[in-house]
Amino acid sequence: MSAPPLALNLANLLLRPGFASRRSPDRAFDRLAASAGPVDPVFSAEFRFLLRHWARDEHLTPVGWWSAQGHVRRHLENRARVRRLIAEHPAIAEEPIERPVFVVGLPRTATTLTHGVLSLSEQHRCPRLWELLTPDLQGTPARRKRAIGAARMMVGAINLFSPRYRDIHPMTAEGPDECTFALPHTIMPLSQARIPEYRARHHARDFTADYAYLKQIYQVLQYGRPRRRWVLKSPLHTENLDALLSVFPDATIVWTHRDPAAVVPSFCSLIEHGMALTLDPLDLRELGATWLELLSRSMARGLAARAVIPRAALIDVPYSWLGSDPAAGAPKLYEAVGARWTDADAARLPEVADRPRGTRPHRYDLARYGLTRDQVEEAFADYNALRAEVDRP
Repeated sequence: MSAPPLALNLANLLLRPGFASRRSPDRAFDRLAASAGPVDPVFSAEFRFLLRHWARDEHLTPVGWWSAQGHVRRHLENRARVRRLIAEHPAIAEEPIERPVFVVGLPRTATTLTHGVLSLSEQHRCPRLWELLTPDLQGTPARRKRAIGAARMMVGAINLFSPRYRDIHPMTAEGPDECTFALPHTIMPLSQARIPEYRARHHARDFTADYAYLKQIYQVLQYGRPRRRWVLKSPLHTENLDALLSVFPDATIVWTHRDPAAVVPSFCSLIEHGMALTLDPLDLRELGATWLELLSRSMARGLAARAVIPRAALIDVPYSWLGSDPAAGAPKLYEAVGARWTDADAARLPEVADRPRGTRPHRYDLARYGLTRDQVEEAFADYNALRAEVDRP
């Protein structure tokens, strides 16, 4: 990568005085918890554990520590708000989340494009980034404006500190985004720091409670508003389909597919550009080994869960459907999920299918991360066998 942007260097300089609190992560957590409001003890203890071990990465930058605290603060505040809202409005817990669609698959397999295409229909309800960052009831225009403003600031900071990130994974505060921001426990903290203790706990975790909480978030976002079919997305669902389906038993799973030899370096490049904000220096070979293991483990778990998903509830989407020709693939996608593709949807397709103005092509290769095609093919041998069947005409 090129030298860090001046804005990132300046941010690290300005945040350095607060960096000393990393040496007392429990005290830092106590301050965050006090301002967030009451949450259940188990949830609180899990995030205390995360922040405590996050602070131990010796390569963490001041921006990285600020980001870690922001991550924990947001989840504590959201948990407290959701609990309070359900206590004040018990009917929230009765809101039906019926026949939701979940877009899953490895990252960089056109999950974002697939989700975006499905978001075009007026019959579908896709959560916006600002809603996922601050789930709440409809509220006043002023409160909505504050939530959107906070999301815009987050996106703006990412684009300012890592200008290439927008070329790889463009985000907008008001655009549809993924459940990753709402789920309390995912592997995404590992995209900001090396946290082996959290990684081990993550691998041993039962995620059923996380998906029950995710359902509560969508119940909050639905309460008092028109009911439409939820269309949701995250590549990180792939490793937890068993927990997801235990909470959303009537879900339709839309599974996107692409060659892992392209997926792995593309995703490593995305992680590199994000992690460059939070760690200094970066070990790219360690990054490659870590994410090859995490992604292949996720796929192995997904394949195991896939074996018991009813065929009628599973839709396979080859990369060619939307990656090559969205205009031809979008109607097929809508037909597969039981939705109607309209002329109005077709007219809006460029909104989600075209590359944002000013972005550049994304180039990547396995060797940069110390990986070879043979390693990737070995790690994803079972998945490649499935993909061959999916791609067969």
